[in-house]
Amino acid sequence: MFVSRDGYACSDFKGFTLLMPAVSVGNVGQLAIDLVISTLCMPRVGYFYTDCLVPMVGNNPYATTEEDATELCINAEVYAKTSKELVVLQIRSPFIKNKYRLFCQILLSWVKNSGFSKIVFLSSSHAYQRNDQQLHGTSFRYLISPAVDKTMEDILERLSGSELEQISAFPGTNDDKIFYIPGGGITKLLFTESCSKGIPLVVLLKFCSEGDNIPDAFALADYLNETLPLIAPQIHVTFGQEALYGREIFPQS
Repeated sequence: MFVSRDGYACSDFKGFTLLMPAVSVGNVGQLAIDLVISTLCMPRVGYFYTDCLVPMVGNNPYATTEEDATELCINAEVYAKTSKELVVLQIRSPFIKNKYRLFCQILLSWVKNSGFSKIVFLSSSHAYQRNDQQLHGTSFRYLISPAVDKTMEDILERLSGSELEQISAFPGTNDDKIFYIPGGGITKLLFTESCSKGIPLVVLLKFCSEGDNIPDAFALADYLNETLPLIAPQIHVTFGQEALYGREIFPQS
């Protein structure tokens, strides 16, 4: 459930794009979302109240001064940029077991009631579990639900990514084909639910491995920007990412 911070209502988001991450391998989607919020200087307009995520609280990841750093953030917050017709839902904690489907249902209900034009979902998948076909070419993949308009489909087909391949449900057979997204969190479930409910959903996915995934986040943010030109060529790194390896956020002069 969306809880407004500054008087925003669900109706204010009609026609907007909802951008959000999967909690997936390397946290690549979440890191890329941080880059978007930081680069666009998006104000926080509320939070997404749900008991489907592990509770958490932390310091402001987008702080630029010591005063900003005292602000707190929680597990699911909503940011908006009216000039871009963009709303971002940032998720910062893992899902509670057996509540994945409930979260998808609550999320899609909010999307429908708010009148969002589409969801763009940033995700990742284990590079070491690619099949032979996926080892060739780009590390980017996309998925689009049937409700996505033809223009978006044409844009994705022209870009560097490829549509995610389906594999046999039972190796060695030519029976039913399925999407296999190991390490992708709720990606497959959200895609399936969106298809069944007629919700326009675009999944942008990158194959990667656990480690320092900031370069993967930059690459995924660039892929997003090719699909939906949202951010300037100069991406702003968050202070949290800059301090990942022990550098001071606010060095003493």
